Amino acid sequence: MKVAVIGGGINGVMTAWAFARHGDSVDLFEKGRLMSATSRSSTKMLHGGLRYLEHGHFGLVREALQERSWWIRQAPQLASPLELLIPIYRNGERAKWLVGAGIRLYDLLATGSGFPRGRWYGADEVVERFPHLKRDQLLGAYGYWDACMDDYQLGLWAAERARESGARLHERTTVLKIDPATGEVSTDGPIACYDRIVNVAGPWAEKLLARSGVTSAYRLDLIRGSHVVVPGKREQGCVLQVSGEKRILFVLPLGDKTLLGTTEVSQADPDHCAPSDEEINYLIANYNRCFFEVIARQDIISSFAGIRPIVASKTDFSAASRESVIERQGRLINVFGGKWTTSRSLAEAVVTKSQH
Repeated sequence: MKVAVIGGGINGVMTAWAFARHGDSVDLFEKGRLMSATSRSSTKMLHGGLRYLEHGHFGLVREALQERSWWIRQAPQLASPLELLIPIYRNGERAKWLVGAGIRLYDLLATGSGFPRGRWYGADEVVERFPHLKRDQLLGAYGYWDACMDDYQLGLWAAERARESGARLHERTTVLKIDPATGEVSTDGPIACYDRIVNVAGPWAEKLLARSGVTSAYRLDLIRGSHVVVPGKREQGCVLQVSGEKRILFVLPLGDKTLLGTTEVSQADPDHCAPSDEEINYLIANYNRCFFEVIARQDIISSFAGIRPIVASKTDFSAASRESVIERQGRLINVFGGKWTTSRSLAEAVVTKSQH
């Protein structure tokens, strides 16, 4: 089967690799450079999504918890386990028992993944690990395990595996429009026909459909997540509960620096994505609320933002979900949503969908 994959982020790369492994002839088209947009602007975590448990996404969490182990086994030089501590304060946003129950469920869903189980740390142990953490009203912290990664290099590693399997990856090649009926893919070069077209362009998936005059039963809500990089080497990660909100803030090791993220802000145009001053101030303020080691704007080494395409039904606007959706229209397969961690299992599901 001849397959066109549109989009060179991690989901596109993994989809191309999956089709190539199944013996198909694969062309991937990316308008810029591979892994150059949203997929390299993540929080650098391979994780199940502990916070998703609050929304009942148990299947998604379990899938992601198993998939993170696959990445570590395949590329241990680019991904490794990381313990994260969630400080618990008296009268905090979430009660100690609730966080503990979430950690226990997380560990249960991770059964067989090979990761250590979470545990409780007393206040003295927490301050020993994070000396600048404010101690007033601190009860202790729950520790749990996920994994950190180099998202850009890990994506390029996967792209090389796709090439080795026979996929042809075309960078700086914009797909102008597609035809689900004939399988035509129009670029700035010759028009080619394919048995299957996989639209896995992430935040740009709807734009491609609009240019092609193709309608879908789904729409995307684009959510910007911004991060800042500041000085300071850390051995562990920390998850701070944002005061007055249900959101969390990651404080993560990034080589000899520290990564703070992320925000959740509506984004209208995927082509113009950058942290706002308000988001940067928000990240700094929430860090400074919990640490004596104060960060100022001038301390920021760099900042970046990525876009999460959240899937919603066009008929039920309340049905936005972190889950991905695979939609078949003739020779066209639309892939909406998707997480970095689950990109391999999503790609396999796309291959299965293409065979029916």
